This record gives sequence, structure tokens and C-alpha cells, in this order.
Amino acid sequence: MAERNNIEAISERYTHLAESTCCLSCGGALDQGEPAQGEVCLDLGSGRGTDVIRMAEKVGSEGFVYGVDIADGMVEKAEKTAARLGVKNVKFFHTELENIPLEDSTVDLVISNCTINHAGEKQKVWDEIYRVLKKGGRFVVSDIYSLETVPEEYASDAEAIAECWAGAVTREVYMETLKNTGFKELTVIEESKPYDKGNIVVASITLAGTKPAGCCKAK
Repeated sequence: MAERNNIEAISERYTHLAESTCCLSCGGALDQGEPAQGEVCLDLGSGRGTDVIRMAEKVGSEGFVYGVDIADGMVEKAEKTAARLGVKNVKFFHTELENIPLEDSTVDLVISNCTINHAGEKQKVWDEIYRVLKKGGRFVVSDIYSLETVPEEYASDAEAIAECWAGAVTREVYMETLKNTGFKELTVIEESKPYDKGNIVVASITLAGTKPAGCCKAK
């Protein structure tokens, strides 16, 4: 029930923001990811579809870009924008990050900007990222982490999670989650100094990694 409440709060907040002019991203994962011609790309937390449409241009007609967002208002806005601009090589999904509706080993690049902190089951999100990436495929993710474990009073508050802070985990937990998934060699592209957000102290980080090219999941 708590997870469902969190999802509804996030969807409501970001559906409302779909028509606003505010900045909804905390990082530049797209620019760091460098999508190339012919690649298949995925944006987790695609919002109004701005980065998806930009990637669609970069990958060209031989490539394709998917967007996933939990807010139906964001998906609707993204689809309308893509249609208005005549962008054909994109598709948006209204779903949770823990359930990416793509086949195994089909994506060259996954990006995400300040979205995974919202997810209730972060290990499942990263397992899904690993699953859909091709061998040798890469991710670039910008997100936040908390300097200390978020107090339960905030970590269980759906509204605070929707505001992009109370769902944060510590840096140690974040990195361990990625390693548990199978991403062993991680690159910290950018990392901010700590700053206040909501009722906690956080830092922003941009991470990159590659799915091992071997036959099996790295141990």
C-alpha cells in the first residue's frame, strides 16, 4: 500500500508539472552518454520527452529511442510533442521504472536524470537496466544521494519522496546496489558538494558504467 501511495504522489506531482516551465532534471546524462547514429536508447524518467526527442535526432532514422515515465501527464505531453514535431523514431511508456517493457539485451544506452531516487525498489530498477542493455551497452545516470540514512518519518512520506529527496539512499548503498547488479567498473563523471534539500543533506552525482561483454553476469 505504501509503495502504491508513493507512485500516486509522484504521478500527481509530475503530471501537474508537465505543463509548467520549471526545470525537472538534476544532471546532463544525455550529453555525457553521447548517443550515436543507429543506436537504441532509453530514458528512464523521460518527463516531457525533451531528452528523448534530442536523442532521436542524434541516433537518426536507423536508431530508436524509448522513454519511460510514471506520470501519465508527462507521457501524454511527450507523445503530443513528438507528434507535433514529426519525430517518428520514439516511443513512450507509462510505467514504473521497476518494470521496463523492453526485451532483454536490446538497448545500447540508458540515461536517467534525477529519477531513480523516487523508486521504491532501486535494486529492481538497476536489475532492469542491466537486463535491457546489450553486452557492452552503457548507462549514464544523474541522481542524488543522501549524506546520512534518511529518517523513517521522511523515507515513508509519499509527498517528500515525490519532491525528489526523501527517497535518496546513501552513497555507499547506491554504489553497492550497482555492484550487486553486475556493474563492476563505475565512473564518477561529476559529483557535487553536499547541499540542503528538503529536510536532509544530499549531493548530486553522475555515474557511468558498461554491461560486461562476457557471456555471463559479472560476479
